[in-house]
Amino acid sequence: MTGFQQRRKLPPLNALRAFEAAARHLSFKDAAHELSVSQSAISHQVKSLEQSLNTHLFTRKTRAVELTRKGKLLYPIVRNSFDSIAEGAQLILEEASVSVLTLHVYSTFTMRWLLPRLPRLQEFDSSIQVRLHTSQSDVNFAQEDIDAAIMVGQPVDSNLHYDHLFDCELFPVCSPAFLERHGPFETPEQLAGHPILQVYPSAGDWHVWLEGNNVRGVSPDSGLQLESYDVALSSATQGIGIALGQQPYISDEIETGALIEIFPKLRLKNPNRWYLVCRSEKRDSPKLTAFRRWLFSQIEVDDQLSTRSIG
Repeated sequence: MTGFQQRRKLPPLNALRAFEAAARHLSFKDAAHELSVSQSAISHQVKSLEQSLNTHLFTRKTRAVELTRKGKLLYPIVRNSFDSIAEGAQLILEEASVSVLTLHVYSTFTMRWLLPRLPRLQEFDSSIQVRLHTSQSDVNFAQEDIDAAIMVGQPVDSNLHYDHLFDCELFPVCSPAFLERHGPFETPEQLAGHPILQVYPSAGDWHVWLEGNNVRGVSPDSGLQLESYDVALSSATQGIGIALGQQPYISDEIETGALIEIFPKLRLKNPNRWYLVCRSEKRDSPKLTAFRRWLFSQIEVDDQLSTRSIG
């Protein structure tokens, strides 16, 4: 070899595509349907690949095919190679044009914190557009086509990358009118018998606060079960019951006096933390990197969240 490496001899790309699809489906028919070719074309391409490798890759049966030992060895290599090519091409496309970031966010967080700040994203980086998917439940990355999610919880999936955003505290709140009618509350035990507003997707939060403050005799499960923090806080503002406040949801109500913190000295750090979550292989994509920088910049200037950690 002089001045350059000898070009590697690779099997034909179409033959590799046919093999990968047939191996994934264990069916020439399904592979043909996926690649929009005839079943005989798949069979021909696979046979061509087997001849070039001088080995059998499939065992043909009446209604199905199975991978041989050599086929099982080759399949993950080909599959991972195609995945890497697709991911690389996607990164190039994202750098070359306006990028759409599909973001899964809790409905209440969207309305009360994220949405008012989103116009600033265009000033920060005009090449990014955000498509919001709002829900009260967490996203399933294995089943949904989502780039990233803002979630509360613990890092439990090794296939996902977690950027810690901030911590929050839990504390009971009620309206001034409710406090005047039913208060004052000197101890948490005096909450017993009063309507407690519980958000059922986060039903454990009340139990965390009660147990963390060693409160006995108060059962949040006997109160109203509501679908979101937005509904719970609105209900508390109307004097319907006692809600569990947490940042960043409740800043406006506390500042305006619409809601009052009942036990200021008994705030409890929520063991569940806020994260920006994505698939590990997507963590360094240009659009996600830019959005992450912008999101951190917004948290840093928020008086309630600027420390990004409590305690």
